[in-house]
Amino acid sequence: MKKPELRKKLRAARREHVEKLPETMRGLVFRHPPSQLLQKIATDAVIGLYHAGPYEAPTAHYTTYFHENGHTITLPRFASNKSPMEFAVHVDPFGESDLVTGPFGMLEPRTEAETLIPDVLLIPLVGFTANGDRLGQGGGHYDRWLAEHPGRIAIGLAWDVQLCDALPTEPHDQRLDAVITPTRMYGPF
Repeated sequence: MKKPELRKKLRAARREHVEKLPETMRGLVFRHPPSQLLQKIATDAVIGLYHAGPYEAPTAHYTTYFHENGHTITLPRFASNKSPMEFAVHVDPFGESDLVTGPFGMLEPRTEAETLIPDVLLIPLVGFTANGDRLGQGGGHYDRWLAEHPGRIAIGLAWDVQLCDALPTEPHDQRLDAVITPTRMYGPF
């Protein structure tokens, strides 16, 4: 199956899965990062997260967890829909007062927010394999960013329903160090 068809199928499966979850269950998942990940993160590491869409793996608890543990939090930001992705400081992890709607319709830090290069990225995805292959939204933003900033820890966040036996990959696709789901942690990490 080609990537566009696979994205459509996986988005539908993800949406169906999330819609079936009771609201109370949604609040219980992704409460704090697994200890295996925390052991690899320096105390002064800058953490790159994302502002989750309605069916993506939620990041709000991770955001507050890392903030409360002294980490600087960054989110993706785009100057325009043709600009490269950068990460800017998110200073209100308990709310959205410092965020605006960006060119892709996602909440992102305002233009005056400081740009930083995260040490650890928690990345959204559409599909993943147990060995860290990732199918993203299709824009290639994270693949380009990771290629330009080697040595960063790249962790996907996903629902278990997004696990695939295999994914079509291309030379520019960047493999994740691990993927965290509500039930386990996958990958070579």
